[in-house]
Amino acid sequence: MTGKLPFEALSVETLATRLGTNEALCSKIGKDASAWKVREVGDGNLNLVFIVEGASGGAIVKQALPYVRLVGDSWPLPLKRSFFEYHALTRQAARAPGSVPAIYYFDEVQALIIMEYLSPHIILRRALIEGRQLPNIARDIGLFMARTLFRGSDLSMVTKERKADLALFADNVELCDITENLVFSDPYFDAKMNRHTSPQLDGLVAELRADRDLKVEAQRLKHLFTANAETLLHGDLHSGSIMVTDQETRMIDPEFAFYGPMAFDIGMLLANFWMSFFSQRGHEQKGKRDAMRAYLLDVVVETWAVFRAEFSHLWRTERTGMLYQRSLFEDQGDILAAEQALDDVLHQIWTDLLGFAGIEVHRRILGLAHNADFETIADEDLRASCEAKALKFGRHIAVNRRQIHSIDEVNNLAALIEQENSI
Repeated sequence: MTGKLPFEALSVETLATRLGTNEALCSKIGKDASAWKVREVGDGNLNLVFIVEGASGGAIVKQALPYVRLVGDSWPLPLKRSFFEYHALTRQAARAPGSVPAIYYFDEVQALIIMEYLSPHIILRRALIEGRQLPNIARDIGLFMARTLFRGSDLSMVTKERKADLALFADNVELCDITENLVFSDPYFDAKMNRHTSPQLDGLVAELRADRDLKVEAQRLKHLFTANAETLLHGDLHSGSIMVTDQETRMIDPEFAFYGPMAFDIGMLLANFWMSFFSQRGHEQKGKRDAMRAYLLDVVVETWAVFRAEFSHLWRTERTGMLYQRSLFEDQGDILAAEQALDDVLHQIWTDLLGFAGIEVHRRILGLAHNADFETIADEDLRASCEAKALKFGRHIAVNRRQIHSIDEVNNLAALIEQENSI
């Protein structure tokens, strides 16, 4: 494949023929394409994903489609999203080495990326549903978020380079549009593609959609999302975009990458741990999961603590951009002023992440793209009970985010709601 042919979607049957002379792929898995084993593993909402294995190894081939795979060709989507994913992965690899798959090849015309095959890694969401307590995820994810968010911002980057990067990712319009509508607006009215566990949640859903304070806060957060081009975000950082073993954590799928508020990635990620917490009761067929619930709350605490510590370290050692420049603080012997500014920045991130987390909980239960934490609970009454508690939690942290001062306060709220009677 040279990239000069018109776009054509790959298949299990055609991949070896079409990529059999690709030097990057052949060098990783072997030149005898007739011996390649190809299987499709894409279970996401947007793309084709293949595992290709040969005599000397394996690789992932990921290809965008000209539509939203979850919906079909009635919802067109530009192939250029693979371009943004490729550029995001290269920047994440430079800013947080070892945290993303290695890239072997990119073809913009065919909208495909050939990358490292992560094995024996599994999707983090699946591991949490299975009740696995992974020892390193909080540290690894906390470091990834601190390093990519800090180093992709005006706190660190050369201004000219950052503005050029901002212009590049500003063209990721259609995927931002998905977030702007599916996350911030659609859950709060009877949008066409919404769905929820019905009739069990009907009353609560009507109550949330009539909640004036909640809707205003959701639009405030949407305003922040669209207006605050603070740093290069992953844009879709959740437990389905992370692959893990007991020793290693890798972030994948940053095709929603764009410049936005630092708190967005953090809030979306922590929301998924809180949703996993509320879903555990639905996965207790083989015994109680009290220990798993405690583990998930501990992961939230550690992730935020690691983020804060690493962000603070980078603030003190790599703050070379145009914001809060050292010439105003340390160079004048006023280290305390720099620390005061750091506290202010972290406090704003904290307040905003709570809002984004609450909105993420709602959209995963009321909108189009649900997650497996709840969807794999076969008993609809039990699923609805778990979802109702998560919805109440999400509403509280979104609306009251300015009055919540610590991660322990949030976790205590989650624990109290979990103990409530079901709907």
